[in-house]
Amino acid sequence: MDERRAKPRLSVSLDAVWDLKEDRHTAKVTDLSEGGCYLDSVGEVLTGEIVAFRVLLPDGDWLYLEGEVRHHRAGVGFGVQFIDLDDQQREKLHLLLRLAKEAGPSTLISADLVED
Repeated sequence: MDERRAKPRLSVSLDAVWDLKEDRHTAKVTDLSEGGCYLDSVGEVLTGEIVAFRVLLPDGDWLYLEGEVRHHRAGVGFGVQFIDLDDQQREKLHLLLRLAKEAGPSTLISADLVED
């Protein structure tokens, strides 16, 4: 398989919530780069759609992102390419990537929602 990504992706395990139209879905971000990420989710999307989502960070804060769906597998998940990142989003994303890189390939950084 040809590698089409401009930036390498790092393995992570971060809970996320994404919205499309009127629907809200849960997901798990399983890999991440400066340019995009992959969300494991059963929600349905189409290539080219713009999806808004929030990623739970290890410190309990949220990172709001928007991305264009680049590929998807129904019932499995989808990959997005980030769009319109502002300085604050880039800063949080770079911090998250640095944490993932420092953790190394054998240790995933993670953030999980705890339901009461």
